[in-house]
Amino acid sequence: MASSKKMELPTIAREASKKGMELIGTADCTHPKWLEEIKRASVSDEEIRIDEIYFIPTTEIEDSNRVHHLLILPSISKAEELAERIAPFGNLEADGRPSIRLDGSEIAEIAKDLGALIGPCHAFTPWTALYGYHDSLKSCYGDMTDYISFLELGLSADSDYADRIEELHRLTFLSNSDAHSPSTNKLAREFTQFDLPEITFDGLKKAILRQQGYKATLNVGFFPEEGKYNRSACIKCFTQYLLSEAVENKWRCPICGGIIKKGVFDRVNELADFKEPEHPDYRPPYLHLIPLAEIIQMALGHASVQTKGVQTAWSKLIERFGNEVKALIYSEPEDLKVVGDDRIVNAILAFRKGNVIIHPGGGGQYGWLELPENLKNEEIRQTGQLSFADLEKTNPKKASKPEKKREKRPRKETGETEKEVSENQKSNNGETDDAGQSSLFDF
Repeated sequence: MASSKKMELPTIAREASKKGMELIGTADCTHPKWLEEIKRASVSDEEIRIDEIYFIPTTEIEDSNRVHHLLILPSISKAEELAERIAPFGNLEADGRPSIRLDGSEIAEIAKDLGALIGPCHAFTPWTALYGYHDSLKSCYGDMTDYISFLELGLSADSDYADRIEELHRLTFLSNSDAHSPSTNKLAREFTQFDLPEITFDGLKKAILRQQGYKATLNVGFFPEEGKYNRSACIKCFTQYLLSEAVENKWRCPICGGIIKKGVFDRVNELADFKEPEHPDYRPPYLHLIPLAEIIQMALGHASVQTKGVQTAWSKLIERFGNEVKALIYSEPEDLKVVGDDRIVNAILAFRKGNVIIHPGGGGQYGWLELPENLKNEEIRQTGQLSFADLEKTNPKKASKPEKKREKRPRKETGETEKEVSENQKSNNGETDDAGQSSLFDF
């Protein structure tokens, strides 16, 4: 459900190579028909590959409390075994992400039996997430808490948000988010870069568990403020409120009478052990980016990523650098001039430095970004380059924070049309609004 019909493994592999990805989670590996597709792409029980793109069996599972968990499995046979273990507790054919009558600790126990890795999905979203229904890992996973090895940040959080919570310091953060379409501005919108010995389950496991010196070396994802539940806001008129204002108004909007939905920003403040994030030494830098096509669209002021101008510029950069990651993160500023438009070069460099204006989302409406006016027409500057060497040297404890400009009174409008909001909600990848669902974000 809610996925493009083009989301087939050969198409995903082709588009992943343009993005610069090398390892992709299959998702939905317990669904019988999708598992057959995975088998067709397999070289062996433990190797799934199309051309130079590797896949690894993964699935998202919804537990009896509606919390979502990500499982990363060693092989196709283990995926089959997982399906057999959970089939008595839910209908595996109903959806790619099965909903089963087991809690988090029971699912984690099955994962351990299979030698799979497990962690909470999009952990900070108000709906179907760990901190939407629990105040701690222990509350969700019970005696299996120590077996949890990673946490998926999702679209709603970054390392700064998560590292204010002490219990998360031991976990590896994955800045991945599931894709519902293989288009270039949807696939791998967020990703994690690893230093690992080999592109296998065992290699990935060593990196996630940080064994033998292997580890995650870079998290790339959205600004958390772009999430549609970042700030506490009315779910009807989207007016945003400070936490103190929401409490004073008893979580009812004084403007329209709608319910004020607690935002991720305020939820993190509730859970936080530290006023400021305290990053473990092994925590890699977090780079806030959006897809290249969307940066080009923003720079040119076009209405869509599908315009001829955006697509032409995107194709020039991919042809020159080989893939989107190299163009966005590791290219020399001077080499970016191949695109032939200073506005695009300036926009890419602005994102590398976090020099963007952020209008936070809330109440079910996405936040939005814009470039400072002084960057739109000025000459290309040779600053803002982020190289492999720079990333290796970056200490996340001392990394400068992006410049985040915000009005004293949060804006009601976000610049999105009603149609755009509706379309975004349909493909929100784990942030679906369910009015009938109760979580710790509700009052």
